Amino acid sequence: MTDEFDNFPDVRQLLPAQRRVLGVLLEKGKTTPEYYPMTLKGLTAGCNQKNNRDPVVEYSDEHVEDTLESLQKLGLTSPIYPSSGRALKYRHNFRLRYQQFNERQVAIMTELLCRGRQTLGELRTRASRLEPIDDLDTLRAEVKGLIEQGFMRANGPLESRGVEVDHTFYLPHEKSTMTEFSPCAVPDMPTAAVSSLASPAVQTEIAQLTGAHDALREEVVALRATVEQLRDRLDKLASDLGVN
Repeated sequence: MTDEFDNFPDVRQLLPAQRRVLGVLLEKGKTTPEYYPMTLKGLTAGCNQKNNRDPVVEYSDEHVEDTLESLQKLGLTSPIYPSSGRALKYRHNFRLRYQQFNERQVAIMTELLCRGRQTLGELRTRASRLEPIDDLDTLRAEVKGLIEQGFMRANGPLESRGVEVDHTFYLPHEKSTMTEFSPCAVPDMPTAAVSSLASPAVQTEIAQLTGAHDALREEVVALRATVEQLRDRLDKLASDLGVN
């Protein structure tokens, strides 16, 4: 039997607005399923959120609508036509278009589409809002699979502290924003270079300070994720009460 998406092209590059719209549809489908599929107004608001988005944007309804149309031509979104006078709604087809991804990998890609490059610690905290990821080893295994498929990249070994990862749906001129890791390359890591020349006591102190910094960074990310969940709940409560 012919799959309904067989006639669509294999999508490996997306415009910034396409990435944002698709990421928001994926995210809201998980965090607020009662409001999914999404109306144009709700989707525009989700794209323009100031938290858990990078970069922060100010899209108009018309811009989002045009982006949805372009994503529909790629088989990545579909309109849901109402049976009554209700507003037209939209859903993503990401899970159908990329059937090789498991649920954790979809969550990982969702966060990267919404926010771009980030450390593994940040990514685990944010993606765990959508799908449980128990520890960094579990995350590394999923990221490694996505890198092997060509959907993610890293700027260093996944076991290294502070390594950053990102998706690969960028346009060619955008890919210069991250220098991908090559095992043969000489690492450009000033802290590591200084540490290797320092005394054992200083090396220990550097390691402790680096660990404390990373722990605080992950704590801030976790707090931001909690704030995002609270905002989603407040939005739902306001909608239920009919408060604009």
